[in-house]
Amino acid sequence: MSTPRMTVPSYNALLAQARWRKSSYSGGANDCVEIAELGEHVAVRDSKDVELGPLVFSPGAVRELVGGIVSGRV
Repeated sequence: MSTPRMTVPSYNALLAQARWRKSSYSGGANDCVEIAELGEHVAVRDSKDVELGPLVFSPGAVRELVGGIVSGRV
């Protein structure tokens, strides 16, 4: 019996063309997170160490996180 293979989407091409944005609240000292929209996903990275690579989330997960921060739940 074979195990089905799971395919993980490759974001390399999308990330190479990504337009990274910082918050307007950023102090400009390169000490914030940046986001990039990747079609059906959102990438988030640390502006201090972009070589670590981004984390990729669904837009719904990002909305929940931001909503939790704004409301004080997170």
